[in-house]
Amino acid sequence: MDWLVKLFTTPDSVAHIALLYAVVIAVGVYLGKIKIGGVSLGVTFVLFVGILAGHVGFTGPVPVLTFLQDFGLILFVFMIGLQVGPGFFESFGKGGIKLNMLSTITVVLNVLVMFACYYIFFDTKDPNNLPMMVGTLYGAVTNTPGLGAANEALQSVFTNGTPPSIANGYACAYPLGVLGIIGTTLLIKVLTRSNFDEENAKLTAAEKGNPAEMPYKMYLRVQNAHICGRNLKEISGFLNRDIVASRMVHDGKMCVPNRDTVFELGDEVLIVCAQTDAEAIKAFIGTEIDGEWMDSDDEENQPLISKRIIVTNPDMNGKTLGKMHFSSVYGVNVTRISRLGMDLFASRNHHFHVGDRINVVGPRDNVNRVAEMMGNSERKLNAPNLGTIFIGIMVGLIFGSLPVAIPGMPVPLKLGLAGGPLIIAILIGRWGTRFHLITYMTTSANLMLREFGLALFLASVGIKAGAGFWETVVAGDGLKYVLCGFLITIIPILIVGTIARLKFKFNFFTVMGMIAGTYTDPPALAYANSVCQGEASAIGYSTVYPLSMFLRILAAQVVVLFFCGA
Repeated sequence: MDWLVKLFTTPDSVAHIALLYAVVIAVGVYLGKIKIGGVSLGVTFVLFVGILAGHVGFTGPVPVLTFLQDFGLILFVFMIGLQVGPGFFESFGKGGIKLNMLSTITVVLNVLVMFACYYIFFDTKDPNNLPMMVGTLYGAVTNTPGLGAANEALQSVFTNGTPPSIANGYACAYPLGVLGIIGTTLLIKVLTRSNFDEENAKLTAAEKGNPAEMPYKMYLRVQNAHICGRNLKEISGFLNRDIVASRMVHDGKMCVPNRDTVFELGDEVLIVCAQTDAEAIKAFIGTEIDGEWMDSDDEENQPLISKRIIVTNPDMNGKTLGKMHFSSVYGVNVTRISRLGMDLFASRNHHFHVGDRINVVGPRDNVNRVAEMMGNSERKLNAPNLGTIFIGIMVGLIFGSLPVAIPGMPVPLKLGLAGGPLIIAILIGRWGTRFHLITYMTTSANLMLREFGLALFLASVGIKAGAGFWETVVAGDGLKYVLCGFLITIIPILIVGTIARLKFKFNFFTVMGMIAGTYTDPPALAYANSVCQGEASAIGYSTVYPLSMFLRILAAQVVVLFFCGA
């Protein structure tokens, strides 16, 4: 059995290090699935298992732990950037400005409450206390990328010694942070006298269709000689409007036209378009006629079907849902849109990107027309695009290493291993196609790489912090960190959530989603979705999530570089 003992006790061997990470990550992932009160800690439980492993001496060489920690962080934040990049700038559209403003105020208040707790409860002369409070801050707001950014920034501040471990503060604050977000949101419900049933009723009323976009059917006789010999696709392009030709009579025979069907003088065609476009289309094609010949074979008699469609047509990149006239022209409704595992509300301002998955409901033929237009070829998306990932990481590391000298700071400001790759990933996710970079990645691939990077990071941080866990938390100021973390969690939510509800009159479910997105907390979003009958929570979450993630990471480095190095 000596070989087995050596496997667990020889820290310099590759087998020992691989076994260490396998044990910590596997146990952490499975324990993280346990739900208490319907809430689980997820992959974050890897951190706690890592702390336990480090505390009992099950560890590895510090340089190896540090490398895996930093590599995991880079991979994690880069995949997040690719996820949020396509919708990052669109989140500042109509309605999003106010939500992002409230979210920004929340981030600032989190930092201010942290400093208040630091000056009230801790000895400011101890250089380790403020870094520990930074860790507590990011546990309280359940933001692991921020922890990584702060941890990386500390490396540049404490160049002459070992930086203090901030993972223990994070571990103290995280569990109550998850519960505090949901609990405080419910407290706002009581304080603002909000009612779930009433808020759901308001959402239902608001989602009724716009009369100006109601579908309009008309039977036209082709009289414009300039479109003779042109197919339906060309005519639609000339009009620059969305139309569907459902039926056509040519030489006395009725047919179902497609995009290649050629129009000739005297043809009779059933056109479906948006009500606001009807007059322009009639003026272009020809006069309206009696179309009783269609009544017996109308598409309304077709069975309604639901279909999940994948956007694979590059021409759809950047087009908005409202301008596609799916409901009025094609007679189908888009019920849900998902991008890299994140459900997005099917609003008129949604910008399509290759890889989006949309659920549509409508008559069979029209649903198939929409599928053909959007591409719907999953085979095109299955090829991995590792080149784009590592090109992006390379550029991100160079960008993150650029020093920016700021007066009063002990060291130049750098975006570092977290900020640099995050910003470059956001830019690539939004505009990478212009540089012929294939930015799409399947949801499972993105989540796999992201969770793998996060697990490496959390395991490394936990193992390194485990040696001092007892002295710092159990025998030290652990209860103070728990209390401070709880205050950091709830005070900004109470202030901003109440303002959003009473001052800006946001629907309560939108407020719930905004809070969950600001704290980048999936369990809070899951709870909001469970009580909301519409998509308001998902709208609030996806609107503020990109900017919130960016601000959390940036704030971590600013606080560390400005204050911890002073």
